[in-house]
Amino acid sequence: METIKNPIEYTGQQVANATGWLASVARAIRGVAGETAKPATRRITLGDLSEALAEGWEDIGRFRSDVVALCLIYPVIGVVISVLAYDTAHLPLIFPIAAGFALLGPFFAVSVYELSKRREDGRPAGWADALSVLASPSFGAIFLLGLALIALYVAWLVFAQILYDLTLGPGHPVSIADFFDNALGTTAGWVMIIGGTGVGFLFALAALAVAAFAFPILADRDVGLRVAVETSIDVLRQNPGTMLAWGFLVALFLVVGSLPAFVGLIFVMPLLGHATWHLYRRAIAWPGARN
Repeated sequence: METIKNPIEYTGQQVANATGWLASVARAIRGVAGETAKPATRRITLGDLSEALAEGWEDIGRFRSDVVALCLIYPVIGVVISVLAYDTAHLPLIFPIAAGFALLGPFFAVSVYELSKRREDGRPAGWADALSVLASPSFGAIFLLGLALIALYVAWLVFAQILYDLTLGPGHPVSIADFFDNALGTTAGWVMIIGGTGVGFLFALAALAVAAFAFPILADRDVGLRVAVETSIDVLRQNPGTMLAWGFLVALFLVVGSLPAFVGLIFVMPLLGHATWHLYRRAIAWPGARN
């Protein structure tokens, strides 16, 4: 039975809770002692991208029903976005919302990485096993990095809204046809399209650098957020051309998968997730490991 604490006891309990939370955050950032050695990064080529996609496709064949069960959420999101399109107040943000999958994709694919890892280790792997990542020692770091990507996504949407207000806004379009006529048939519309594409590329590049391999690393090892992010950036720095090509392929697959109503993402998201895992294995060498 709980008793009513006096102010001193209550304050002490809150301080202890805050201290425990801060300790958890610090552990998520720095990892666990003895597991924070930074791995080496390798050179990867366009051939590695092709092979990673082929291996990702093999994984889909192995986990077909499981990955479909995990990714059914995407058509649901597509239906919600399609409904929003009928509200002209939200219409200017439809494309930025859809494009944001490129920013959040690495976070959404964490459970897919777990499936590839289990297959690689020869362990049982189903959709329920994929969710075991929620109990991973690295989940705190995964969650923090996911929050960072969500913040990046929100910043992108805020920028997109401001850009629309400065070009075609601030009023709402009368209809879908009116919006596209103004976007494609006016100078202001092309300023919005070109400016949004350019800045969107910078947002996507930031997500690619920070998170492309950080999530697979954290799904694989409890090294902490700092090591995972630094290693992911190192891969991009060492392989700029190949990684930009990978980013382009990811964007292309997401665009194709978004048509119609995001149904294709049921297959595109797991394919990219499995392929990312295999590309991670090619790009990163852990001390003492045989990968």
